[in-house]
Amino acid sequence: MNRILIPAELLLLLTAAIWGGSYSMVKSALAFYPVAGVIALRFLLSALLLLPYWLRLPRAQQQATLRAALPIGAGLLAVILVETYGVAHTSAGNAAFLISLCLLLTPPLEWLWFGKRPAARLWLAAVISLLGTWLLTGMAAGSINRGDALMLLAALLRAVQTCLAPRLTAGKGIDMLGLTGVQSTLVGAGALLLAVLQPGGLPPLPTVAPFWLAIAFLVLFCTLFAFWAMNHALAESSPSKVALLLGSEPLWGALFAVAWLGEPLAASGWVGGLLIAGAALWQALPPRRVAA
Repeated sequence: MNRILIPAELLLLLTAAIWGGSYSMVKSALAFYPVAGVIALRFLLSALLLLPYWLRLPRAQQQATLRAALPIGAGLLAVILVETYGVAHTSAGNAAFLISLCLLLTPPLEWLWFGKRPAARLWLAAVISLLGTWLLTGMAAGSINRGDALMLLAALLRAVQTCLAPRLTAGKGIDMLGLTGVQSTLVGAGALLLAVLQPGGLPPLPTVAPFWLAIAFLVLFCTLFAFWAMNHALAESSPSKVALLLGSEPLWGALFAVAWLGEPLAASGWVGGLLIAGAALWQALPPRRVAA
């Protein structure tokens, strides 16, 4: 099940497109249900769908996968909570653009953690991306809202998570679909506990079709497929390469936000977002070789 014919690079590009659309779907779901409830429902349904597969794994592989999944799942819970609360307080377009700063945060972390020094052109890309963030978030007008700040924190946490996963899975025979199942269980259980502890608890589940359409998209595509694809790619690629190939996510996020939610985006926001996305895509291109 772990050996597939689809290149890791293609899986990551598909993941970027799917996650770009996830912010609009999360916004749709949050219109009917609270943040912790949406997260719990999304990940517990994913875990339930993966339970039969997990039960068929050899016991030794279950144990190895579980040992890796516990810290990875805890990190993922932190990422998802901060990211979803951020989406609740900013536009879907801003959320997709700002999370792409993970691209620029991952290589320095990889340098510190794995001893791999980033390429020189990364620093120019960082300046371009920071300029884009300044334009996009409204800091150019002297303001930045709480949702934007949370998405910046989510980008940092995702960068840490991108380095943590290969550290714990590379060369250890981890089943990636099983890892996705354990991660989903941990995140869903943590979110459910948080929701239950909140004043008033959780309201009854909505019965409207748009809510369940958004949940279905989040479960099947954004969780089951995307996390399996990312876990698979992290086991075969460097954290920086994974972050680079996910750098097209903002473009998809903006398209979904405009097309699905009808969110307006000012001219300065488009310029800022394109600067961030351009820096990400530039980093994804292989460096030009200089002839001897």
